[in-house]
Amino acid sequence: MHKLFENISSKNIDKLKKILKSNTIQYHKNVNVLSNMYYKEDFIALIDKGFIQIIFNDYDGNKIVLEEIKTGEIFGSLTSSIKQDEITCIAKEDTQITFIEYNQITNDEIFKYDFYIIFIKNLIRILTEQLNNRNHRISLLTKKTTRDKILAYFKGISQKKGNKNFNLELSFTELANYLSVDRSAMTRELKYLKDEGFIEINGKRVTINY
Repeated sequence: MHKLFENISSKNIDKLKKILKSNTIQYHKNVNVLSNMYYKEDFIALIDKGFIQIIFNDYDGNKIVLEEIKTGEIFGSLTSSIKQDEITCIAKEDTQITFIEYNQITNDEIFKYDFYIIFIKNLIRILTEQLNNRNHRISLLTKKTTRDKILAYFKGISQKKGNKNFNLELSFTELANYLSVDRSAMTRELKYLKDEGFIEINGKRVTINY
């Protein structure tokens, strides 16, 4: 994962943040980041540490995880549909976020600095990586069965980590929401996959055998 301020000196990072009028805020676990949001215009937000989930709450009380944004990744009104009453943005652990108003990124004053070009390249790289992740999520959700979604999800993690043994970062309830499947049906399918030898599960440690 590329970093937004990668290859920019500490001195220039401080200068860049000042020009961008960025604001860094700490959030405790389970806080809705969007509550009391003072940014009225379009913005981007960098996860300095921690991670959040963007969640859609439907009229029946169901929660659907739309996106997971982790350390080094960005979100905001330009990249996510967060300006809806049904959307919440929950810090899944103590999280630090740096906010930047979009109109500051296009401020004419900043174009004269060499480090601004580096900043923009980093921003584009991060957006490209997140777009690829979003496309992978869409691919998961188009799978017809719960089994297919689970197998594709585990395989994707294995390929990303380069190891068939890995720890799940999500709880099983969060995984069901992420895959948009029924929690009980997913638990049942996990048992079948385990009994059939496709996977091994010990707590949150998963080994895939396919």
